Amino acid sequence: MKFPIFKTKTKGVTKKFNLADPKERAAYFQSKAGLEIAKLRKYLRRNTFIAYFLGKKNSGKGTYTKMLAEILAPEKISHFSIGDMIREVDEELRNKKRKRELYSFLERNYRGWLPFKRVFSALEKRSTKTLLPSELILALVKREIFRRKKKTLFIDGFPRDLDQVSYSLFFRDLIGYREDLDIFVLIDVPESVIDERIKWRRVCPRCQTSRNFKLLPTSKIDYDRRKKEFYLVCDNPSCPAYLSGRQGVRMIAKEGDELGIAPIKERLKLDEKLIRQAFSLYGIPKIFLRNSLPVKIAKKFVDDYEITPEYNYQWDKEENEVRIIEKPWIIRDDEGVPSYSLLAAPVTVSLIKQMADVLEL
Repeated sequence: MKFPIFKTKTKGVTKKFNLADPKERAAYFQSKAGLEIAKLRKYLRRNTFIAYFLGKKNSGKGTYTKMLAEILAPEKISHFSIGDMIREVDEELRNKKRKRELYSFLERNYRGWLPFKRVFSALEKRSTKTLLPSELILALVKREIFRRKKKTLFIDGFPRDLDQVSYSLFFRDLIGYREDLDIFVLIDVPESVIDERIKWRRVCPRCQTSRNFKLLPTSKIDYDRRKKEFYLVCDNPSCPAYLSGRQGVRMIAKEGDELGIAPIKERLKLDEKLIRQAFSLYGIPKIFLRNSLPVKIAKKFVDDYEITPEYNYQWDKEENEVRIIEKPWIIRDDEGVPSYSLLAAPVTVSLIKQMADVLEL
């Protein structure tokens, strides 16, 4: 399963953009894909489509959708996570009134091979280690979509099992989007990238903002002299700590993150099977997003600032401050080839250009 390498290096574009800055990022997208962005904006004024994101856990599905919506039209695009939907259902089940409403809806809309009461009981007692019946997921998704105005949907987490791929092929008919094009967006991310994303993840205990100590630090890094360790300080202006006039909160690692991908190995294997199955499907348009490319050929396809940097830190005793050392981050892809990982913006450029082609704009 070979994902094509997409070229974002553009003739005549010589400016180096700071992709962490929203204004510069907007200018970057215009310089790299301005024509396609204009066409997609015009298309979305009257049309919608459904896109199924298929990628391994922590492959950036939510990030790409958020960035795409930021560029095109936030009011027209919705990221729909099956995982978030199920977690919301868990909350509903704890409230008697909302539980009755949920029960009533599912009783009317569930169609499947198992008795409804048995399925609802499984929903109440569900475990994160077992998947819910596909037919129940369809009914829950139907409810979620009816809650929203008609938008372009990027669905994250469905299909989640091999038998659900066939359901997704007819999904637009099931939910009433009969004229919408449906697209599979396949994402290729080396497991080494996912591993590092998890191991170095840091979260603010107050606002839950997530960053990465090694790959995506905050604007402020501090040093604990007693423990002799560096740490990120939350810089989210909406964080309750800032709103209450306090200084930024020290970001922490989530329990278990130090294990990286070890606890989710089986999940990643299943994700790989899903991607392979979707890769070989006929009759449905596909977009291929590639997160990495070999170091040997990278300069032909991308600009230096589009490559994910790695950050290291040193304590400057004389200046009494943290020095930040930045360099290109080199990982090995799943075939062992030394590679660069790309930032989200160039991958999103690839998404924009391929989407314009798929929609025949």
